Amino acid sequence: MTHIDTRAEPITEDDLAHLPEPARRYLGFTRVPGRPADRWFRATVPGYFRLRPDQNWLACVSEQHNSADDLTREFRMRLKMAHLVPVQATDVYAHGHGRMHATALGVFTLADGQGPEFDLGELVTFLDDAVLLAPSMLLRLPVRWTGVDDHTFELALTDHDNTVTARVTVDHRGAPREFTTEDRWADLPGGLVRTRWSTPVDGWCLVAGRIRPRRATAVWHLPGEPFTYAQFDYLNADVTHGS
Repeated sequence: MTHIDTRAEPITEDDLAHLPEPARRYLGFTRVPGRPADRWFRATVPGYFRLRPDQNWLACVSEQHNSADDLTREFRMRLKMAHLVPVQATDVYAHGHGRMHATALGVFTLADGQGPEFDLGELVTFLDDAVLLAPSMLLRLPVRWTGVDDHTFELALTDHDNTVTARVTVDHRGAPREFTTEDRWADLPGGLVRTRWSTPVDGWCLVAGRIRPRRATAVWHLPGEPFTYAQFDYLNADVTHGS
């Protein structure tokens, strides 16, 4: 069973002293010291999505709830294909298992994936969410922090029988520039293929006393060239946290 730290005291600099320097810089930049670690967050985020590199961007809205208490993630994205057909995609991680399910018109199944690849993929996406939107949540979770160089640290998160790893690259301030992992599988014509996945960040801003990304993208690093398939506008997002 995953151990979750349930302490509610404000985080101090001493709590971070054992972490690699770029990780401490990151947590300082995101204003983690001085407040309790987040237990959960909810976010409604506008953005754009596409299925193929040659496809036009489609406006979308995502709604999600992530909880450190039971290490769960529920993410729903709504869009209209051809600007007419309502599509909803749902990504869930709970009890050590992940699932991705998409429907058109609420009836027709477009995609339905589950299994070990989705267990890891959804867990590492939970980790990415925490890095970008709830950094202090990482301090409640069974995360191993490892320094790589002056601007990079590695995170390893374990839940049930799943362990995922990712690297976070930060600038001189500690602001994350990119999250990258090898623990996701792209759905390619030949089937699921383990593929490097990253979320580059385009700037940071202060909203209601919290630091958040201005904009982030999701990228599959496919053979030949990267494929950016999602854009998220966090500047205009509605994000709430609970500690």
